Amino acid sequence: MLGIILVSIIGIAAISWIASHSWRVERQRKQIIKHAFPKRWRDILKRRMPYFRTLPTDLQLQLKQLIQVFINEKQFVGCDGIEIDDEIRVTIAAQACLLLLNRHTDFYPNLKQILVYPSIFIVNNKEQRDGGVISERQRILSGESWQQGKVILSWQTTQADAASPGDGSNVVLHEFAHQLDQEAGDANGAPLLSRVSDYSTWSEVLSEEYETLRLDAQQNTPSIFSYYGATSPAEFFAVITEVFFERPEEFYLQHKSLYKELSVFFNLDPINWQ
Repeated sequence: MLGIILVSIIGIAAISWIASHSWRVERQRKQIIKHAFPKRWRDILKRRMPYFRTLPTDLQLQLKQLIQVFINEKQFVGCDGIEIDDEIRVTIAAQACLLLLNRHTDFYPNLKQILVYPSIFIVNNKEQRDGGVISERQRILSGESWQQGKVILSWQTTQADAASPGDGSNVVLHEFAHQLDQEAGDANGAPLLSRVSDYSTWSEVLSEEYETLRLDAQQNTPSIFSYYGATSPAEFFAVITEVFFERPEEFYLQHKSLYKELSVFFNLDPINWQ
């Protein structure tokens, strides 16, 4: 009996702490967005983010508030000699927060750090081959998302992608789409949806489109989606997220059902931003 009572007390205490912590975080966020958006940050947005001017006024305001919270809560770490400044913080935060507009969000809750390299970087991975042999494999990357609380980005690629918002390729959107996917566990192309009933249609539409892209890649058939999206459902979700925000008109005309799924998920309709 005593053991049951102790367990109950501990459980109640844990729930109370979680509720109190959530309340404090929410309160802090409300305080942060009460501060005026710094002028130097606005200048960076205008210089670095051509798409910002196309956003409706209400989304511009919302994005600036999201940026304020994001920069306050996430740690930016410079790698290979790069020094973190407002130019880097705002440019990355603005693109990452684009995925949070109009959504109830906890600001990528698993994410703690954004590691920034000057340019593309090398990652060493261990992989197990047939027969149990473990070997080292080097990969040259411009971005990577870890479920363990980190996103790694090339600053050179980040700048180039931000300056070309209509090419359908954006490393920040790609890696932060993975972060959304990883909120539900391992990245598998099925992020947390608003309603349980949404998963059936999501699975049906994305599975069909994923198989179509795999076939396109095998036959070298042109697609608005990078063939990299055909390597796994997780990469498919990240790739179509890039195109959804950067080439919405073509996306909608060629893949209406898929566009509608992403439009419901993000609660946005980028076609109307032009």
